[in-house]
Amino acid sequence: MTATRNIFVIGLDDFNLSELKTVHNAGDYTFHGLVDYDTMVNPPSYPMDAIMAEARKTLQDAPGVDAIIGHWDFPTTSMLPILRREWGLPTPTLESVLYCENKYWNRLAGEEALPECTPDFQGLDPYSDDPLADLDMEYPFWLKPSVAFSSYLGFRIENQEQYLKAMATIRDKIHVFAEPFDNIMQYCQNPDALPDRGSGATCIAEALISGRLCTLEGYVFDGEVVVYAIVDSLRASNQVSFFSYQYPSHLPPGVQNRMIGHAEKILNHIGTDHTPFNMEFFWEEATDKLWLLEINPRISKSHCPIFQIATGASHHEVAIDIALGRRPDFPRQEGRFAMAGKFMPRVFGDTVVTRVPSPAEIELLHKQHPELIVHVGVEEGMRLSELRAQDSYSFEIADVFLGADTEEQLHEKFRNIMEILDFQFADVVPTNYS
Repeated sequence: MTATRNIFVIGLDDFNLSELKTVHNAGDYTFHGLVDYDTMVNPPSYPMDAIMAEARKTLQDAPGVDAIIGHWDFPTTSMLPILRREWGLPTPTLESVLYCENKYWNRLAGEEALPECTPDFQGLDPYSDDPLADLDMEYPFWLKPSVAFSSYLGFRIENQEQYLKAMATIRDKIHVFAEPFDNIMQYCQNPDALPDRGSGATCIAEALISGRLCTLEGYVFDGEVVVYAIVDSLRASNQVSFFSYQYPSHLPPGVQNRMIGHAEKILNHIGTDHTPFNMEFFWEEATDKLWLLEINPRISKSHCPIFQIATGASHHEVAIDIALGRRPDFPRQEGRFAMAGKFMPRVFGDTVVTRVPSPAEIELLHKQHPELIVHVGVEEGMRLSELRAQDSYSFEIADVFLGADTEEQLHEKFRNIMEILDFQFADVVPTNYS
């Protein structure tokens, strides 16, 4: 009889626990939380010494530690190689993970390995006495911290006034991620492998890129780069915020193959191994140009229910297999629908929520659409500006996961469901939330 494997999951919550239980051979695993959700996801600060001490204490007291995984952004992704190394488990190097975490370092790696896919960019010091004198980019451009997630403190800059205002905002808030990043740096065993430019408190300005956006989901195992799925990302009407993620991709096969080749080249360049990853590319259809947006050293948690609907299992399975030191066998076509998607209905402008759907209303919809998952992100009476971890241009009010046989049916089902959910606000807002 095979012994149960003890799998520790950083920031485990009930929803992702339910997704973990869909993986192949889930009965062979016991899942344990490692540092609680509220500590790891959208806290006001990250006291890394205390967080690492808590994680180590939990692992030391455990009956056994067979794997440590996580699906959240920094600092979860940077904690994994440190803890795995200390417990003698398969792991990428911390340095290769930090190359992904730091957007400025990521661009430096792209400039070396994939110059044809790397936009113009510049590292900037948000604490500079004269940020205008430092700037060597033409407007418009994106300005963002080197370390952050979910477009936090990301701004589209059109002119000098916007630049100075955004810099002031970033300067006031960049410490939330910069301080834990600089703390994590003390664990590097080979700091010479990293650029000697910038830190967690660096900003990056980069030229605008656009096109059809998609995400490659893959892993690196014993030096081999494998991409097992490509998911399309559709933008909202403001062309900035995300509206939906859809699998499988509708991009031409030749374009997908070129992206896979580029992924292999840059992952080998930064020396990553024994990790899942997701990597975002733009394809400019008119020019046939590919742009690399970013690399994340983890599975995309937003895609877990999509794979569960379309293939029968969450791709948490990939993270588990890699962490256990074995090659994944994913995906298997055992899903209920040919297509699956995650929709992120948004409101563009601050307002007060006056109505949200009740659990009974959602349950009734679930009976009609058994694959449906609805996460309501707002409460009656709250102002949308109270929401944490939003982009700078919209407010995400819910997550809706669906399946269908075609893209047209998928979007029609979403619109019908949103009408029934009937979110309401104090001010008039568009009813399609796109």
